[in-house]
Parts: sequence; C-alpha cells; structure tokens
Amino acid sequence: MARLDIIDSVSAMPKPLRIGLLLFPGCMPAGLFAFSDMLHAANRRANGMLFETHYVALRAGTVECAHGLSLHVSRPLDLASLDALLVPGFWAESVRQVDDMILANAGLVSLLAARRKNLLLWSYCSGVCLLAESGQLNDQAATVTWWLAEAMAQRYRKVKWQSERNCVVTARTATASGVNGYLPIAEALIERHVSPDVWRDLVNLMVLPRAVQPHRAFQAMSLIEQSSSLLRQLHTLVEQLPAEQITVQQLAEQLCMSERTLARKVRSETGVAIAAYARCIKLNQVSDRLIHTTSPVSVLSAELGFSSDSNMRRMFKELTSLTPLEYRQRFAR
Repeated sequence: MARLDIIDSVSAMPKPLRIGLLLFPGCMPAGLFAFSDMLHAANRRANGMLFETHYVALRAGTVECAHGLSLHVSRPLDLASLDALLVPGFWAESVRQVDDMILANAGLVSLLAARRKNLLLWSYCSGVCLLAESGQLNDQAATVTWWLAEAMAQRYRKVKWQSERNCVVTARTATASGVNGYLPIAEALIERHVSPDVWRDLVNLMVLPRAVQPHRAFQAMSLIEQSSSLLRQLHTLVEQLPAEQITVQQLAEQLCMSERTLARKVRSETGVAIAAYARCIKLNQVSDRLIHTTSPVSVLSAELGFSSDSNMRRMFKELTSLTPLEYRQRFAR
C-alpha cells in the first residue's frame, strides 16, 4: 500500500509550468535572470518542480543585448512547447527609439501575434510595447511607462492602458512597469501556484525592501525617470545647489541658455513654471531624507541649503499638505 500511495502521490503532482525567458536584440536581460532565480528559490521552498524556465530567442545563437552584452541561446523560440513567455524591456529614451526597436523586431512581433490562445504572455517595462504591437493586449488591461502613456494610448487604442498602476494581471496576460517589473509578476505567479507565505519568505531572503509609493506631489520626480536631456541636467543641477541659491538666472547660466529659453522649454516639457518645478525637485530631496533617515528636520533643512528651517517647512506643507513630521510618520519605512 505504501508503494501505491507514493506512486499515486507522484502522478498527482502537477506538471511544471514551462516558462520561456525571451532574449532579443537590444533587450535588458537582468530582470530575466532575477525572475529565474526567484522561481528556482520557489521550487526549492516548495520542495518540488513547479516552475521550469528556459532562455529562448527567435533563433538559436548569439543575441546582442543592451549595452554590449552578448548571450548565447541554444533554444529557438517554440511557442507550442511553452505555457508562458516573459518579454523583458529594452533601452529607450524616446518614442522614436521605441518605434525603431519594434521595427527591428518585426519577426518576433509577427510570431507573438500568431501565438495560441492558451499561451500566457507576460512583459514589463518597455517590453510591453512589443506585446501591444503584436495585438495580444487588445481588449486587455495593461500597464504603460508614464512617459510613453500618451503615445501608447494614441497608437494602441484597443488596449485598456492603466498608467497609474504598476502591475496588471489578467487571465491571458501580465504587465508591469519599470525595469524591476518582473518582481510583481513573480509575486502574482508564486502566490497563485505556491502560497503568499512562501512569497513573503522569499522576499525576506532575496529582495530588498520595495520603495514606498511616493506622495502624489513627487511621482515621476526621480532623476532616472526624466525623459529629456534638459530635465536630467536640470535635476542634477538643482539637487547639487543649496536651496537658497536656486534662481532661474543661476540655472540658466549653468545650463548655458537664456532665462526665457529655459523657462519656455521647462514649461513645454513639464507643464509648470521652472521655479515651481525646481522647488519640487528640492523638496523631493527633503521627502527622500524624511523617508530614509531619522535626521531631525532642522538638520535636513540645513544640509539642503534652505534659508531657514521655517521656510522649508512652509514650502513643504504647501506642496504636500503635510508637515515634515506628518510626512515622515506616514511614509517612512
């Protein structure tokens, strides 16, 4: 009886979910590596083979990924042999670069367009654009990177874009924003196929604490999220200058343009006046330090070069409707 019990138990075990990790020219593969490691850990934690990952490409051979990284793939993409496919993002700083990447991967897009209905398609970051181009997100809710939101909404009108959400999981697809978008997709997968408790164990062991959701006043204010060279330069400059020394004249001189030109370009790209935008950048630094440090507010004010502690507190409350202390209590780790 014991022998039969063991056989019955083994035969009843579900087959592993076969997941293709897609490599294509120009892709950023780091998220695929981390995703695979998370699923390997989930297998170990569950003491069984629940997930089976395979690196695949449109053709077997060397794939030239982003930033000069070359990876060899021995397995060509065969959608019939997979249960799910994860499409990573690619490096892009403009809509034009997204268009070029889609055109360069036209063969891949065509293959995705013809995928069978029961194949799960997942993607994150800019890789979502490839799924949208293939038509596989039509009538589906999907995330979109904030600076691409308007262009994607105009181009792919059948997709139910969700620019305010960081991850959307449906019966057929899963999409997530950001280069670490693989993480919420892994979370949904492991919680469903293993358990929420196992996911929490893996997070404690393997994942850095996730950033808190920023206050709405500071959404999309980090340096890396800026879509243009001018805004990136402006952010760097404002963050380096003491708050008291930040004037439109000073910024224009440092950026080698007239005050009028700088004001016009910033308003065109952000929709707000340059003085208000620069103030938000500086107060975003205050926000970060309130969240990540325990330094007294007066110390933070002095470190960032505000003319007075009371002046900084006044501007911060005007922007967020919270005092620095209230903000720290609500948002600090």
